[in-house]
Amino acid sequence: MHTTLRRGAALMFASLALAAAAAPPEQTATAVLDRLQAGDAQAAEALFTPELAQAAPAATLQALWQSFGEPRGRGAARVTAHQGMQVVVQPLQFATGTVDAQVAVDAAGRVAGLIFRPAATPATPAPDVPAGAGYREQPLEIPTTRGSLPGTLAMPAGTGPFRAVVLVHGSGPQDRDETIGANRPFLDVARGLAAQGIAVLRYDKRTHARPQDFSGTDYTVDDETTDDAVAAIAALAATAGIDPRHLYVMGHSQGGMLAPRIASHSGKVAGVVLWSAPARSLLTLLPEQNRYLLGLDGQISADEQAFLDKLDAQIAAARGTTPTAATDLPLGQPARYWQSFEAIDPVADARALAQPILLLQGGRDFQVVDTDWQLWRRGLARQRAVTFRDYPALNHLGIAGEGPGSPKEYTRPGHVAAPLIDDVARWIGAQP
Repeated sequence: MHTTLRRGAALMFASLALAAAAAPPEQTATAVLDRLQAGDAQAAEALFTPELAQAAPAATLQALWQSFGEPRGRGAARVTAHQGMQVVVQPLQFATGTVDAQVAVDAAGRVAGLIFRPAATPATPAPDVPAGAGYREQPLEIPTTRGSLPGTLAMPAGTGPFRAVVLVHGSGPQDRDETIGANRPFLDVARGLAAQGIAVLRYDKRTHARPQDFSGTDYTVDDETTDDAVAAIAALAATAGIDPRHLYVMGHSQGGMLAPRIASHSGKVAGVVLWSAPARSLLTLLPEQNRYLLGLDGQISADEQAFLDKLDAQIAAARGTTPTAATDLPLGQPARYWQSFEAIDPVADARALAQPILLLQGGRDFQVVDTDWQLWRRGLARQRAVTFRDYPALNHLGIAGEGPGSPKEYTRPGHVAAPLIDDVARWIGAQP
């Protein structure tokens, strides 16, 4: 689901309003990172707000830092304003790859949020389409009532009409390539399918392109994902050279979970592809993912257990009826968002579809695991137009590897496996 380094997934922004003289935010961020690099997480924690110190105990923070390997240097920091705070993004080079540290500094100069993510390097453009590739790429804006979203259409050579796919992202603020660390799975899929005669639309997710649309607490998963995917399908259907009878949705992770819902809301979809799709709620997956990652070193410390206990309490609050501030709920998301998520049953949504379904699952996926895969298989066992494909060596991003899956993989460059892309192309081409 979430594509942050999961050990740090819950080190999210805490909203405070403190007015006092403070050091420049870059200086505060540097002080925190210097102390972590020196192995003194207790000193780093001394710069935190009480809320963050409780959510991110020193032992957990130090273990996370050490998991990145030997430090190799830092890139230039950049500072942006977000909800009354200054957010410093500092690229960190480690032996295992590059990680972005996002340090949120409040008005009093205290660290109110800390996230480590595989470096997305959004400023680096996608490589040019190779000469003689058999397809071209062109910009395609997706108009919506809340502002347009920028996208890219990979179009096969020729006049068409072509069968076409809309790619729908996993959770978090994703760009059109679904850049995760050193990897761009949506770029791989779009170009791989376009080379086989299938047009592919990928676009920047609203949380990436227009984060200002989520400044309040009155938004749902449809506001975040579903409605924009429906708009993308409509924009694709209206594009010259596209066969409107053969429009498909390929959702990855959370996008796969929502793909049946998107198809139902659109009414223009000929079939859906569910790639590494959860069959269960994110609130069920979050504690599983965190327990797995905190236990990769063979033990869970008392501080780590306290963090897990707090996460369990936040999840219980999200599922309860007592009004609770977003800062006291998982990932800092408001209650209405979680309520909308909990109301969705992805297996039932898929079962209700008349359209054909293709499900794809990697055997080394630690984010969406075999439990979900078996739920899909059992839940759709009686559906006639359902195809299952599993790939033992692939991780959550569809990239091959060995051994237990871990976030370190996301920092190493790789590509979505060709057999997965080929299976999607054959399945789409086989639809009557």
